[in-house]
Amino acid sequence: MTAIAEMLKATEAAVVSRVSLREVNRVIDEHIIPDSFVSLDNGRHVRAAACWMISFYFDSAKRLTAEERLNTIRAAEERLLSNHISEWSLLLLQDWTVHDEFLTIDLAPFVRRTVERLDELEAARDMVTASDDIVGGAPVIRGTRIPVYDIAASVTAGIPTQRILEAYPSLSEHQIRLAAIFAEANPPRGRPRLASDIPGGAVIVTDRRISRRGKAG
Repeated sequence: MTAIAEMLKATEAAVVSRVSLREVNRVIDEHIIPDSFVSLDNGRHVRAAACWMISFYFDSAKRLTAEERLNTIRAAEERLLSNHISEWSLLLLQDWTVHDEFLTIDLAPFVRRTVERLDELEAARDMVTASDDIVGGAPVIRGTRIPVYDIAASVTAGIPTQRILEAYPSLSEHQIRLAAIFAEANPPRGRPRLASDIPGGAVIVTDRRISRRGKAG
């Protein structure tokens, strides 16, 4: 399990919090989450424990004012630090009901969802490996030669899971989901890799050829 104090990249925090990267940058720039939960050294990083605060801030925007959301986050921060909680198992056992004048807010659902997403992120990390002698060093699904970003691109393109499974019969639905999570948390740099051949493990579903039309005169 990812440690509470572990620093996540901004893209990873966005995946765990279920918000956009732009919104993660906003909570950092506007000091919506405590500065002690943020690091700007060698890129932007956010503590894993801050992800449920980020999720709460945006998910409750339609029901609570910005001031009410900020007060709730500050109360949660004080409780988290004063109790010296360092493990998610202990965090889940805490009463996360926050009282603010006439408001009573239960943060427990946000904590639970964050733990679930962190588990998925960690599983995605463990599933992916890279080696110079496999597909030119591109990240692949462990035990295969299947590039992670190829699978994620298919998911992003809206290709049904069943079609992906037909093309890559060695994969499972769970692996496809984790591949999409890994790619979102670790966006590829530069231009997409141009594959010179079919990745290992893929199966040709159709071999229809389309003739090129000549230029109109």
